[in-house]
Amino acid sequence: MKRVEFLGDSLAEIRRFPEAARKEAGVQLHKVQLGLDPSDWKSISAVGVGVREIRIRDEAGAFRILYVANRGDALFVLHAFQKKTQQTAKRDLDIAISRLRQI
Repeated sequence: MKRVEFLGDSLAEIRRFPEAARKEAGVQLHKVQLGLDPSDWKSISAVGVGVREIRIRDEAGAFRILYVANRGDALFVLHAFQKKTQQTAKRDLDIAISRLRQI
């Protein structure tokens, strides 16, 4: 099982999700740790090769976790946020790009 490395404030951001979304985030990250695909995900090539987005929908809104799992024996959580518009904000992509460079 891969260890999880939270970069920047990504863990704090997940902890700010509503309870149901937070629990779902934990379940989906655990799946990735085990080498499985999350239930709802999408590749985010605009951030970098191998970067994926876990998509969580909740009555409180849409939540996203950007991660990369193809670097060594760890799952790196780059960024977590609540999505408020149809398109992912440039600011959120820039944060993920910056954190990907740290790996």
